[in-house]
Amino acid sequence: MLVGVPREIKDNEYRVGLTPSSVRELTAHGHQVVVQAGAGETIDLSDDNYRAAGAEIVPDAATVYARAELVVKVKEPQPTEIAMLREGQVLFTYLHLAPDRAQTEGLLKARCIGIAYETVTDERGGLPLLAPMSEVAGRMSIQAGAHALEREAGGRGILLGGVPGVPPAKVVILGGGVVGMNALRMALGLEADVVVLDRSLPRLKELDLIFAPALKTRYATTDAIEESVISADLVIGAVLSPGGTAPRLVTREMIRGMRRGSVVVDVSIDQGGCFETSRPTTHSDPTYVVDGVVHYCVTNMPGAVARTSTFALNNATLPFTLALADKGHRAAMAADCHLRDGLNVFAGKVTHEAVARDQGLEYVTPEEALGL
Repeated sequence: MLVGVPREIKDNEYRVGLTPSSVRELTAHGHQVVVQAGAGETIDLSDDNYRAAGAEIVPDAATVYARAELVVKVKEPQPTEIAMLREGQVLFTYLHLAPDRAQTEGLLKARCIGIAYETVTDERGGLPLLAPMSEVAGRMSIQAGAHALEREAGGRGILLGGVPGVPPAKVVILGGGVVGMNALRMALGLEADVVVLDRSLPRLKELDLIFAPALKTRYATTDAIEESVISADLVIGAVLSPGGTAPRLVTREMIRGMRRGSVVVDVSIDQGGCFETSRPTTHSDPTYVVDGVVHYCVTNMPGAVARTSTFALNNATLPFTLALADKGHRAAMAADCHLRDGLNVFAGKVTHEAVARDQGLEYVTPEEALGL
């Protein structure tokens, strides 16, 4: 199979779909790989590194999309990239379609085969291709929040961990999953006062066993969320509805109740965000202020640490990429129900139930679409 890797074009996105090591694995399996010139240059993965691994370097994205049977990238295709997709072409990347009607319509019109990293599952019900970037984003959320709390960044002028005689910042984390756990580890490491809210009592018990007594846990009722958010210096939005739009847990009224200069970091923004006041931002312009509260809502947070993120992502995606290339998309998804869960669009049909539900579109099961 001919596998293509374009350079990412989203704002300040420097990750790359395949590392040279992954290219070498594909070529060892007998596949051809074309990589757009400069795709990995900014994270010290040179064109020569890719050539040494067996890739062909091509001058532009148009060549990649025109030739590749399977396109492997990182972020959802931008409008100019969607225009280059063609019928029957397999796109393997993060899509986050539920809150993005324009992208969904573009992929349906292109009649391509869109397999989303974020909805591929594993035998434990986890999301193995989302988890590595959730780990990165969770850890980064505390770094971003700590900086935003500084006065020059618009915050209250608070040091997250305080100093002897001065109390630390109160950090509230909504969601105790992969993002939430990585955020709380960072926040506790910086000696902040940390509270995690979740609606899974078993998960709260797990976190309590691991991190108590430093960590406080609360069951996420509306009252508990409101009380915790209003008293917080930093709130991390770390909730997930797999494949669907994130629930809006924090209302505009709650934001109004927060102290001026407090900070919210919405890691759920890729799926629409869990704060009513959230809107997507970029690394070039990461924050804005609503009712005196600083909002950080960057949609590709791990792109800021692109080298770490690229290698972490490739560790998780490579087995699935090899399966798609070795077997072809139909046979690969027929053989693996977890990869099949990643199928979001197929030949003009929506094949992920949460995406169809959130956008009011007709849903076709992956099995029906694939003729299984």
